[in-house]
Amino acid sequence: MTISPADQLRGQGIQATAQRLAVLRALEGRPHITADDVAELAQGDLGAISRQSVYDALSLLVEHGIVRRIQPVGSPARYEDRVGDNHHHIICRLCGDLADVDCAVGETPCLTAADDLGYEIDEAEVVYWGRCPSCREAGIASTRFDQPTRQRRNQRSTATTE
Repeated sequence: MTISPADQLRGQGIQATAQRLAVLRALEGRPHITADDVAELAQGDLGAISRQSVYDALSLLVEHGIVRRIQPVGSPARYEDRVGDNHHHIICRLCGDLADVDCAVGETPCLTAADDLGYEIDEAEVVYWGRCPSCREAGIASTRFDQPTRQRRNQRSTATTE
């Protein structure tokens, strides 16, 4: 049985406002969506919603574990409604394509560190980097540096020459 977004919010003690529901609808079926894209979809859904309301709703949903926030290096934060499992992400160094990757073995093997240094570990972030099939087929060569790293390096060199 699928739980409605309103019931999902209420189950966490969160008031089911039109803005929060629009944000959840924007996330549905769109993994790894940016806050700006969420805002655009929510505005189309409601007609009017401020970007601050979208950011506030996303923050609240992340805080309550309804939404997951990921931020790959060199990328804006992205949001997904796939929570409660231990999946990871794979990112193309060249085009930035981002996809889910299930944990390799078992439910949470990544949570067992060789030495936890006394920490109580409750989450692990694993990001795989490489070339996606489209970039490989196009013959685009990968370098040691990923696209976001090159972009940051270019931004720094531009800033120092201005």
